[in-house]
Parts: sequence; structure tokens; C-alpha cells
Amino acid sequence: MIELLLHILAFAYLFTGIVGVIAYWPTIKDLSYHKKPSANVASYLLWTITGLIAFLYAIFILPDILFVIVSGLNFLCCALIWILRMRIKN
Repeated sequence: MIELLLHILAFAYLFTGIVGVIAYWPTIKDLSYHKKPSANVASYLLWTITGLIAFLYAIFILPDILFVIVSGLNFLCCALIWILRMRIKN
């Protein structure tokens, strides 16, 4: 029974990572297609840095594949948004 609950929790954690990536899509779309500066530069810079630290932690300290995937996706999305936003002039 506990093993089943752990599998459900692992699936739910992976699913939250996927939902998180989907949640970034409107901002990525605004920045890349519509060229609307809809992302705060300072916020996304901080989220990119913290995402990188979490991703590196996942790779080197806690090599759990689900954590690597979720933290990696979060880092990539934050970095992409920050880079796209930096390319748009105010």
C-alpha cells in the first residue's frame, strides 16, 4: 500500500513539473511571437539563478531523476523567458 502511494506521489510530482512548463507558455509566447515585454527582468533573473542552483543540486547532490527533470525544466523555462525578455527593448 505504501509503495503504491509513493508511486502516485512520484507521478504527481512529475505532473506538477509538466504543468509548470505549460504555465510558462503564455509568457514565452508573448515574448517570442508578440514581442511584448511581459516579464519582469529582475524577477526572472533571480528565478533563473535559483533554478540553476536547484538543477545543479539535483544533478550533483540529490541524483533523483524526477527532481532532475522537474528542476531542469523549470531552469530552462526561466532562462528562456529571461533571455527573450532581455532581447526586447523597452
